[in-house]
Amino acid sequence: MPPQPRRATIGDIARRAGVSKGAVSFALNDRPGVSAETRQRILAIAQELNWRPNSAAQALGQSRAGVIGFVLNRPARILGTETFFPELLSGIQLGLSPAHTALHMLVVSSLEEEVETYREWWHAHRVDGVIVVDPRANDPRLALLDELGLPGVLIGSHPSRDTSVPTVWVDDSEAARTLFGYLAALGHRRLAHVAGTAEFEHTLLRSEVLQSFVGQFSLESATSTPTDYSAEAAASETRRLLSLPERPTAIVYDNDVMALAGLRVAHEMGIAVPGSLSIASFDDSLMVRLVRPSITTLTRDTVELGEVAVRTLLDALDATAPVPSRPGPAPQLSVRESTAPPPRA
Repeated sequence: MPPQPRRATIGDIARRAGVSKGAVSFALNDRPGVSAETRQRILAIAQELNWRPNSAAQALGQSRAGVIGFVLNRPARILGTETFFPELLSGIQLGLSPAHTALHMLVVSSLEEEVETYREWWHAHRVDGVIVVDPRANDPRLALLDELGLPGVLIGSHPSRDTSVPTVWVDDSEAARTLFGYLAALGHRRLAHVAGTAEFEHTLLRSEVLQSFVGQFSLESATSTPTDYSAEAAASETRRLLSLPERPTAIVYDNDVMALAGLRVAHEMGIAVPGSLSIASFDDSLMVRLVRPSITTLTRDTVELGEVAVRTLLDALDATAPVPSRPGPAPQLSVRESTAPPPRA
């Protein structure tokens, strides 16, 4: 039996017409907010694509749920120890409060479960839009949002290549150049990166920057090892690295929990920080400022990042044209006690 052709979506019409999905919804539901000329163009394209409304689209045209969705695909056991997501949620809530809009959050254990959640939410008209984190290459979630016509905003590492889903972005390549570049400038030539999930775009970008430094700074070694962001995985990888005959003189971790686990392992093995080993983190929290030695990090305003993401999504819900991607707050290097020039040979 031949496969059924994919049904045209609001996203398809929006791309063809060069307008936002909100404008398409206004036109298809005969609501004010678009000009007569734009309305006629949208209706003509809908007819050409043989578009047919579904129950969720009709419900969206009639009313809003007054709820924004946020699905977090991370192990639940580590969420209480990471500061990034609580701060991001604080910013999201700050952005939603003036709009009297609620947040519906769900923690899932797989990408498939996350995708299915978006389908259920949209078809049940539980959310008006979603905030998506941890982008991947060829991300199936973005394709699904487009298929459903579900408004969304991505928190990522660069402006969106698809105008139907704007991105609030922080340049992870530039952030990696700042942190790895600082260590290289101190004289470190054996660098290690204890990373997060390998499929995440920001993990790949950070690893690529480290590899680009091999030739630029004549590094003797530069390795990136993916983990599940847990303290246990970070401790295990740190023990392996520090047991090598030519161990790294600097290790960078993708979050503060892993950096603290690495610091503890160094203490257990009698390796002085920063005398014999420098440690740094891509995150910044109160924990790494209070520990001794305090840890060098990249500091960013994650609360503001959440606020910008919410404002972008709310603007997209009301816009009659595609909403552009917006930059988030740029990270700044915070040099503390855990980094120093490498020991002399």
